[in-house]
Amino acid sequence: MSAANHPEISWADFEKVLVVAGTVTRVEPFPEAHKPAWKVWVDFGPYGEKKTSAQIAALYQAGDLLGRQVVGVINFPEKQIGPFRSQFLLTGFPTGEGVVLTAVERPVPNGTRLA
Repeated sequence: MSAANHPEISWADFEKVLVVAGTVTRVEPFPEAHKPAWKVWVDFGPYGEKKTSAQIAALYQAGDLLGRQVVGVINFPEKQIGPFRSQFLLTGFPTGEGVVLTAVERPVPNGTRLA
């Protein structure tokens, strides 16, 4: 898929998406999910702690995630996933082996916005 297949957006469009760094504080199994997933809680600093369901269990164990900085989109509407309410989108790249999380190259304060 090429960039030509996607319309250009303005800087104002990009600024509408709140993409921020946060630290994973809690991880729990999500056995009700259709695909292997974790329930993940992340501290986004001034934006507070938010939770999500993430289909990342193929590549990440709970211990791999605790204390790790991740990148999330925190201004999408909440989404009901089975019995769980997801409050943000954990970002990553789908591969044949599973989703690879978006990495922060070095620590930044929780809540730091992508620029």
